[in-house]
Amino acid sequence: MGVVTALVRSSFLVNAVYAESARVLGLTPQQGQLVCVLIARPYGMSELGTTLGLAKSSLTGLVDRTARRGLVRRESCPQDARAVLVALTEEGLEVAQRFHEATSSRVEALQTGLDDAERVGLAGLLARIVRDNKVPVVFPETDEPLPSAPRVHAS
Repeated sequence: MGVVTALVRSSFLVNAVYAESARVLGLTPQQGQLVCVLIARPYGMSELGTTLGLAKSSLTGLVDRTARRGLVRRESCPQDARAVLVALTEEGLEVAQRFHEATSSRVEALQTGLDDAERVGLAGLLARIVRDNKVPVVFPETDEPLPSAPRVHAS
C-alpha cells in the first residue's frame, strides 16, 4: 500500500474512532472536535472557524447546538468588547476530557500490532507531516495533563 492510500485510509479509521467516541458521549463528531480544541483555551469565532475548517454559518450552528447542551458558552473578549470567545463550561470540560480519554484509548488500541520502535518511527513521521503542513492543534497531546477547571475570561 502506498503512502497516499495508507494516509487516506488511516484518516477514515481515525474519523471512525472519533465518531464512536462521540456517539458514546451523545455528541456528534464535530462537537467532539470542538470541545477538544477548546480544552487548551477559549477561542474567538474567527480563529475557531479557521482551526476547525468551518465556514462562519456552520461554526455558528455548531456552537449554538453545543451551547444548548451546556458544554460551551460565549463570553466577551477582555481585549475587545466587540469580539466573542467560545469557552468550555465546567460540564463541557468534563465531557471534553472524557472524549479525549476515550479517543486516545481507542487510537492507542489501533497500534497493538506495532512494536515500540515501530510506534516511535510512526509517531515521528506523522509528527513531521503535521508540522510541515502547519496543522492546528485540534487534539491535545496524550502525555500532557489536561486542565482540571474551565478558564473563565468573563469581563
